Amino acid sequence: MVSEPSWKSLLTMNLLFSPSLTAWPRRRNGASSLSFAPQSWDVKEYWAPYTPGDKVPWNLRRVVHLHRAAGFGATWKEQQRDLADGPEPSIRRLLAGRTRMENVSEEFESIADSRLRDTDDIAGLKAWWFFRIYHGPDPLGERLTLLWHNHFATSNLKVRNVAAMRRQNLIFRKYGRDPFGELLRAVVHDPALLIWLDAPANRKGAANENLARELMELFTLGIGYYNENDVKEAARALTGWTVERDRFHENIDQHDAGEKTILGRKGAWNGEDLVRQLLDNPATSRRLAWRLCDWLMGENTVTGKGLNALAAGLRTHDLSIAWGVETVLRSRVFFAEENLGRRVYGPVEYVAGMARALECFDPPPNSLVLPEWSARLGQDLFYPPNVGGWPGGRFWLSTQAIIGRANYAAALVRGELSPQLVPLDGLALAQRHRRGRDLDDILAFCAELLTGASLDDAWSKRLRSALGPKAILDDKTARVAIALMAASPEVQLV
Repeated sequence: MVSEPSWKSLLTMNLLFSPSLTAWPRRRNGASSLSFAPQSWDVKEYWAPYTPGDKVPWNLRRVVHLHRAAGFGATWKEQQRDLADGPEPSIRRLLAGRTRMENVSEEFESIADSRLRDTDDIAGLKAWWFFRIYHGPDPLGERLTLLWHNHFATSNLKVRNVAAMRRQNLIFRKYGRDPFGELLRAVVHDPALLIWLDAPANRKGAANENLARELMELFTLGIGYYNENDVKEAARALTGWTVERDRFHENIDQHDAGEKTILGRKGAWNGEDLVRQLLDNPATSRRLAWRLCDWLMGENTVTGKGLNALAAGLRTHDLSIAWGVETVLRSRVFFAEENLGRRVYGPVEYVAGMARALECFDPPPNSLVLPEWSARLGQDLFYPPNVGGWPGGRFWLSTQAIIGRANYAAALVRGELSPQLVPLDGLALAQRHRRGRDLDDILAFCAELLTGASLDDAWSKRLRSALGPKAILDDKTARVAIALMAASPEVQLV
């Protein structure tokens, strides 16, 4: 038997590893799992459908990769179902928002709606969103909502309007899978975004460039596809867009109706004309292609030619986000061996994903507590750090964040996330799935559950060392082992 997880044991376990990515686990071929070496595939190979084979089998590693990359992890039962069914039914269920088998109520939407109606402060709004993330049937839909919250990063620190932030979140959820033009038009008329980017201050004769600049730089084209004059002229086109009584309003008297030259085209352009030009520009489709690949697979997993091919496909499908997501999730590149374990698990994903994988359903975590933990790990919902959103990737792995993840893992297994303070019964969890014969079996089971991979010798030795030479299998030891496993560097990578 070992003692209950102490902060010291968990922190020591994690601080054995530098937060520098170069010091993190290395793959079997000797390359760093976060080395981000671009692939040299032929462009046609990128988006060809994944077909299981000897070199790329449909195994538990790929099942877990699918759920962690495009959702918030999966329970053992859900993993085993998908392992048996194969990639086609598994991906189809995820895309359709029907992948979860456990802890989803048939009355979920009505329960969530009632919670939303009762929300009048930002803490309650965060809790409502985490309730959807944790208990809802559509993890991919919630991940897309989180993606757009980061893409159109808007902070309540400046907006100071919970109702406006709630309406913006509903926009992301409603249009998150639609053609990007529908989402963009809804967002650029959204009061929260307009206030965030100073649209009410953008008037004829006194243009404010904030909305125009971010519309080009962050939301559509990206840096390098416009110049400063384009920003100035775009700001003139957007004059008159404002907010009145918490709604979008176009003040014609404050609109500059004069001729403007934007991206080489002359005309008496207004805001709607500008949005249309940006959507038609090929740079927007390429930025969307980059956004989807980075979101699902991590930095530099796809080369320029691969991004161009996906962008071309997006243009032929009216910039459909649903088409783009499905294309990536069904592709060879998504399931390629070299792209497994390339992306750092974000704080919201980690907080929700660990609890769901460990079947913390009875009692469930408190929805008010979960966003507090996510904020401690660096991702405070409705408060992105700036207009560029959360930087993600290796920035999630500061020393403070690594310590925070260890602390969260300890709190989770102790049962501190629910008011009932019921500790996790890790031994019963393993035995429920016909595992847990001894301590080594517990460790092997948790490695498979949380990463889909087998427990290698180096990882096993680290865990055994942290548990101590006299560790024997009982409830307390199982909790310590699971907390150490959840705090391990290997688990932080998708």
